[in-house]
Amino acid sequence: MTDLPKDLHIAVLMGGWANERPVSLMSGEGVAKALEERGHRVTRIDMDRQVAARIAEVAPDVVFNALHGVPGEDGTVQGMLDLMGVPYTHSGLATSVVAIDKQLTKQALVPHGIPMPGGRIIKSADLHERDPLPRPYVLKPVNEGSSVGVAIVTHESDYGNPIARDAKGPWQEFAELLAEPYIKGREMTTAVVDFEDGPRALAVTELKPKSGFYDFDAKYTDGMTDHICPADIPRNIARLCLEYALRAHQVLGCRGTSRTDFRWDEEQGEDGLFILETNTQPGMTPLSLVPEQAKHVGMEYGELVETVIAAALRDHAGRGHAGKGGGNGQG
Repeated sequence: MTDLPKDLHIAVLMGGWANERPVSLMSGEGVAKALEERGHRVTRIDMDRQVAARIAEVAPDVVFNALHGVPGEDGTVQGMLDLMGVPYTHSGLATSVVAIDKQLTKQALVPHGIPMPGGRIIKSADLHERDPLPRPYVLKPVNEGSSVGVAIVTHESDYGNPIARDAKGPWQEFAELLAEPYIKGREMTTAVVDFEDGPRALAVTELKPKSGFYDFDAKYTDGMTDHICPADIPRNIARLCLEYALRAHQVLGCRGTSRTDFRWDEEQGEDGLFILETNTQPGMTPLSLVPEQAKHVGMEYGELVETVIAAALRDHAGRGHAGKGGGNGQG
């Protein structure tokens, strides 16, 4: 249980204009309803270009940042709230800048013994001349979430070889992409939540999409993916998932909650486990994985929301008046 005051005025920031706007609206509405049920005063704010003026007008005690993608997850909104001196949930500016960028995340985590796939940044236009890696490989935007714009390029794919200029894929929308070797095997994820006594990894969930791979539609369409929680995997692999997710949360300086996604090639044992990314603002929709894992460990949705808010207020108080507003998320 949290000791959050019951008379808080909480602004729930949601929506925005990123590809993940619909998910953010679902997350934000779920959070807002849970807070109202627990007796808090809630103001819903749909992110637009006048968001700073709107937040100043309503003057909340704390902002619950339910935005996904740019500019709500990349440090932009975090920097704005820092300047305004308003406490806010989830990670701060510096952490958000690094974690939204998959290449910067590799540079931060791999030196700490956290395994991630190799790969490199490429110009999308070069794909029409040659493959950047031996097939199969994965192409993904450097700073999008929810598997937006991800393509798996195999020998059997209908993209062409080399990729045709009229083939549909992320190369049509993004000037640069991250190319990574394709890791066969199983998709898993682990949530970390900041409690008063420190961060804890909750559980391991295996994700089994019923068709294709775990893309945007599979994540947010009811019935398209089976969630196996706890995952039916060897004990040593489960232990490593919990350990790596917690370490990633701490190394990146995440706050409130994070979710780390994995691929595991079971033929390779422990050597086949890789982190794909760490999400600093994971979804809070009815199909989202963090609430599901929280429920698995006996934590109700509303309690989870309050726990994330409590972490923000502790961080705010811990750094004093001069540093209030979220800082760099290292607290």
